[in-house]
Amino acid sequence: MERLFLFVYQYRAFFTFVVLEVFCFWLIVQNNHYQGAKFFNSSNTVVASLNNFSQSIRDYFLLSDVNRTLAEENAELRRIVEQQKYVMERNHQLASYDSAFATRYDFISAKVVNNQLDRVKNFITINKGKDDGVEPGMAVISPLGAVGKVKTVSGRFAVVTSILHIDYMISAMLKKSGHFGSVQWNGRDPGFTNLNFIPRHVKLAVGDTVVTSGFNAVFPEGIMIGTVSAIDLSPESLTYNITVALSQDFRKLSYVSVVRSALKEEQDEVEKLVDEKK
Repeated sequence: MERLFLFVYQYRAFFTFVVLEVFCFWLIVQNNHYQGAKFFNSSNTVVASLNNFSQSIRDYFLLSDVNRTLAEENAELRRIVEQQKYVMERNHQLASYDSAFATRYDFISAKVVNNQLDRVKNFITINKGKDDGVEPGMAVISPLGAVGKVKTVSGRFAVVTSILHIDYMISAMLKKSGHFGSVQWNGRDPGFTNLNFIPRHVKLAVGDTVVTSGFNAVFPEGIMIGTVSAIDLSPESLTYNITVALSQDFRKLSYVSVVRSALKEEQDEVEKLVDEKK
């Protein structure tokens, strides 16, 4: 404290000058309308710029919360859309619907915490697990398309087999013609996959949409997979070699939804009984 007083005393002339300058500036602003208006306009501009800058910083750090909220809203909207889609289809066909089927799919929002892209067998880790109702075998989708299927779960995390896995196949169909096939990655470019088992008599073109078929109880029907980007057909081949550009860029995968099917267990049991009788 003594050193502080000594410092002020040594530079008392400078501090006196600064105080007088500030006092004179205040007198000028207070007693002259033009100077006062210019000062307050300038100060408002500076304050507004600082507030805008600070708000931008706050918004940036709140992006994760915003993204999580949007992902949860997206999952809820998907649930509503699936219910309404089924209701409309059943009303159109029978003028009534089964409430169990109307609520067939539920969606759990999750954040991607690890995403492999550089292997032939890639996996994705999400921050939702058994405690949140996630179980092995559940489908995983994003707002842009199919992502994969849950492989293993812990209490708070789950590992997902990515579409970018050479051993993983998804039942798919050409949206335009309705013909079915299987999507399977070839282990090369993470932006593309292959659509197999489409017979040569099918008419298709570059740009045709490929979606999930809904033939199993995992993926809802009509989930986007990608678009046809290349078609090859050798003279002796019975099926096309089709390259599909994935709708989801896995390099930018951030939030996903886990699809929980209320009827999967029942469907699996019925199909298992048929297999046992063969």
